Amino acid sequence: MGNKTSCCSYTSPQASHRVIIPIDHTLTEGESSASNLQHISERETDDGDADPSQDPTAKTIFIERSKTAIENGMIRRKSQHQIADLRPLKKSSSCSTIYLDDSTVSQPNLKNTVKCVAFAIYYHIKNRDSDRTIDIFDEKLHPLTRDGVSDDYDRHNPEHRQIYKFVRVLFNAAQLTAECAIITLVYLERLLTYAELDIQPSNWKRIVLGAILLASKVWDDQAVWNVDYCQILKEITVEDMNELERQFLELLQFNINVPSSVYAKYYFDLRTLAEANDLTFPSEPLSKDRAQKLEAMSRVMEDKYTAEALKNGLKKWSSLDNISNGGIPSRRSVAILS
Repeated sequence: MGNKTSCCSYTSPQASHRVIIPIDHTLTEGESSASNLQHISERETDDGDADPSQDPTAKTIFIERSKTAIENGMIRRKSQHQIADLRPLKKSSSCSTIYLDDSTVSQPNLKNTVKCVAFAIYYHIKNRDSDRTIDIFDEKLHPLTRDGVSDDYDRHNPEHRQIYKFVRVLFNAAQLTAECAIITLVYLERLLTYAELDIQPSNWKRIVLGAILLASKVWDDQAVWNVDYCQILKEITVEDMNELERQFLELLQFNINVPSSVYAKYYFDLRTLAEANDLTFPSEPLSKDRAQKLEAMSRVMEDKYTAEALKNGLKKWSSLDNISNGGIPSRRSVAILS
């Protein structure tokens, strides 16, 4: 699931500019980490207070804050299906044509995933409980443009379209992937949990920028450098980008690991949010090339399980349906058809 190696602050591709965080010594039992930073062994969540960015069983924060919108969306669709004339037409598979939703947990659709992440940020801001913030994210103290912000910059919630445009520009210019958008949302919610702050009109742009910056470096093997973001946001300095990244990492306690189960949970919760906001993922007819790729994937897995069966002493002509992996039947396609 991407690159789980820690990332550091730097301004250019020169190796001499990298900042390496040294490990002074191994903590003994009962000893606290230096600089008030918890050791990874000390980071244990309390019962009933699970962190959704680490615990796959905990509900994501954005789903909780968009619960009303999701319920209204379900009611609206139910009422539409009661009226035949308003029932939306839906492409259905038949004997001659099979429709596939190419957005899967392993290969999400980029455009719709970015839209869903923008919806999640929108509901975070709209349904926040308070207005806690930190100076490094305040856009008035650290403006992204030379003109600064207006006097009422912290009073009006941004619309979904405004959030989507900001995120889309960064993703298009930096050529980031849909998986990176999901990691961005995970880091954003982890920041809100760890730092006990709220994303709001005064800080949402810098929080999102910091999350995208960090997610791109963790996910992509060849990440976008800080100086490259200064080419996208023309009036922001490299020093500001470095400081934003450094403080973001410190607030996350340098915990940048994202378990695959957590990633999958965020993906499917984003799908739920998309459905509630009438955002449909595109379905395309199954082409010959796509069918051949799926068949090849199935054959690779079949050969793998056959080799394992022979290694374990099963007869060559034994049915693959009888081969189990930990009690679970192993014959299944690795492709996810939704």
